[in-house]
Amino acid sequence: MTSHRESPEGHLLTVQEAADWLRVSRWSVYSLIHSNQLRTIKIGRRRLVSRDALRQCVEHLSEGAA
Repeated sequence: MTSHRESPEGHLLTVQEAADWLRVSRWSVYSLIHSNQLRTIKIGRRRLVSRDALRQCVEHLSEGAA
């Protein structure tokens, strides 16, 4: 049995990976989280972000900028 990471759309990202995806700092991602603009889940001590939540956040922010 081989162990490898798959890359389906539903994968959860770390805060750093979400920051990289958005091309912003981790601090900016935490600001979005604390202002309830970015939904996350917490598993143990880890805070994770779904790609869907990132897309929704970007759409919401785009609507506000228009």
